[in-house]
Amino acid sequence: MLRRWDPWRELLNMRDELDRIFERFFVPSEIESRELTWSPSVEMYETDNELVVKAELPGLSSKDVDITLTDDALTIKGEKKESEEVKGENYYRKETRYGSFHRTIPIPLPIKKEDVKASFKDGVLEIRLPKAKESTKGIKIKIEEK
Repeated sequence: MLRRWDPWRELLNMRDELDRIFERFFVPSEIESRELTWSPSVEMYETDNELVVKAELPGLSSKDVDITLTDDALTIKGEKKESEEVKGENYYRKETRYGSFHRTIPIPLPIKKEDVKASFKDGVLEIRLPKAKESTKGIKIKIEEK
């Protein structure tokens, strides 16, 4: 099939290509943005009576972490501080992430907020959220050091 040449179509195609090039150059991809920020790994599972959320927080203590629960989300935030500065050394690889983090996890069902318990052991934060029939107002959760 022969098609008549349209210079405007060629210009639009070239513009689309340039937009894609600039987007890749100036906007970091999802993988790159994950590498720039630190966020703890989280797993959540449900038992007959509760939701259990576990977050890996190596190098932190319970004093470094804040937990907030609302009707529909659990928020874990804190800061991982660099313990010591190494002067006069050349790093060949530095993969440990430092800085503040903020992780919000959607909660799919009503929780008895007054019975929520959180514990911290060996760098793992465990939050137990007992199931409820109705939702209540948001609260702050205290973490026990084990």
